[in-house]
Amino acid sequence: MHEPDRDGMLARVRHGVSRHSRPDRRAARPLSWPRVTLATLASTAALLTAGYTIATTVHTSGPRQDAATSPAAPAPLPTTDGALTPSVPAVPAAPPRTQDGPLRSDGVVDPHSNAYWSQSNITLQTGAPLDALTLEVRIVQTGGVASTGAWRTLPEGDFTLTTTDEDGILVYRWTLTPGRTVPPGQHVFAVQYNHAPGRRAATADTYAVTATTAKGQRHTLTGTFRPAPSTPG
Repeated sequence: MHEPDRDGMLARVRHGVSRHSRPDRRAARPLSWPRVTLATLASTAALLTAGYTIATTVHTSGPRQDAATSPAAPAPLPTTDGALTPSVPAVPAAPPRTQDGPLRSDGVVDPHSNAYWSQSNITLQTGAPLDALTLEVRIVQTGGVASTGAWRTLPEGDFTLTTTDEDGILVYRWTLTPGRTVPPGQHVFAVQYNHAPGRRAATADTYAVTATTAKGQRHTLTGTFRPAPSTPG
């Protein structure tokens, strides 16, 4: 019968225990003070850098304010269908200009106008001969407005007259015939038209005059029509 080698086994156990109880020379050595100091400083610098980055990001995260900014555009105005359209500043109408150089003008509703028919007169006065003249009268459509004629105190053959309807406005236009001359003095141009029954307001009616003197000077006049003066009862 075989008996184990007890002494040999004990010897091998002691050898193994002794082998594993030796210190491992490759174990990490304790850090020296200079190395600890450098590591600490590096970590602190990293933390400071990160903190500055975060602070800068928070400070600049708001809206940017430029040094020079353009004026704000006018707020859009709502239309009837809910859409938005840019607002446009109102342009004031030019006031009537009834005198320019040697030219003067005046517009008035004729006192013989009635509840169904009216006449509007333009009196043009010039202190110098005119080699070119265009006079335009615009009668707004207030209901039933229709031309019944026109006349002037100057010779009929000296002018070309056209009567047109332009977008609801009755337009009379006299143009001096080339080679003819308007002499100095006072001249009357009149337009006649029917209208709806009742007293018609002529506040929106206008006239415009463009003329050139014999010396080549160009002049323009614009005006409206005063109400008809009261006639003796």
